[in-house]
Amino acid sequence: MKKFLLLQVRDPDDAMLTQEVDCFAESLKCDKSQISVFDLLGGRPTADHFSSFDVVLLGGSGDYSVAEGGDWLPPALQAMRELHDRGIPTFASCWGFQAMAAALGGDVITDMTRAELGAVQVFLTEEGKSDPLFGILGSSFLAPMGHQDCVVKLPPNAVRLAYSTKVENQAFKIRGKPIYGTQFHPELSRSALIQRLQAYPQYVEAITGEALDAFVEKCQPDDLQKLLHEFAQQ
Repeated sequence: MKKFLLLQVRDPDDAMLTQEVDCFAESLKCDKSQISVFDLLGGRPTADHFSSFDVVLLGGSGDYSVAEGGDWLPPALQAMRELHDRGIPTFASCWGFQAMAAALGGDVITDMTRAELGAVQVFLTEEGKSDPLFGILGSSFLAPMGHQDCVVKLPPNAVRLAYSTKVENQAFKIRGKPIYGTQFHPELSRSALIQRLQAYPQYVEAITGEALDAFVEKCQPDDLQKLLHEFAQQ
C-alpha cells in the first residue's frame, strides 16, 4: 500500500484544507488514511521524513503566493530542492507547480492579465504528446484552473509539456527525475472545482468580472484525475 505525503500551504481555518486531501485521495484511488499532511507554513519536513513516503504531493493555496513570498517560503523551497536532489517521486499542482519552479531556478510573478479561472483550454507541446504520462490526455483538454501567479521562466532542467493561450508554461517534468508539475489542478473534479470557486468567490469577480452563479454554470472541465493515478502507478 503506497504512502503519500501532501505538502500544504493553508491556514487552519481554510475551508479547503480537508477538501484538498479528499480530492487527491479520489484522484489517486486511495484511502485518505494513506495521505499524511505537512504544513509548510510551520516549517519544513526533514530529509528523513521524506524517506517514509512513496510519493510527495504539492498542493494549492488560496491565500499564499510564491511571488509575494514571506518568512515561510525559503524553508519551503529548500524542502523542494531536497525532493529534487533525492529523486523522490513528486507531483506539484498549482501553487506547488510555481513553488517547485522557483525552487529549481525558475521565475514566478503575479500578473492579473494572465490569471486563469474555471475550465481553461490547455494544449500539449510535442514533448507533452510523447511523454509517457501526459500522452494519455490527448493533444488538448479543458483543465480546472485557478491562479494569479504564473511561471514565466522554467528551471534549466525542466521540459515544458503544456501551454494555454494566456500562460506559456502550464506543465513541466524535470529531466532525469520523477518530478512533474501542472499549473492546473488535475486532482479536481467538476464538483470539487465548484466547491473551490464557492469557497473563494472574490477571485471569480476579480479574475472574470462575472457573478459566481453565472460563472459556475460555464465550468465544464475534462476529467483529468487519471493523470495523478497514472503518475502513482508509474
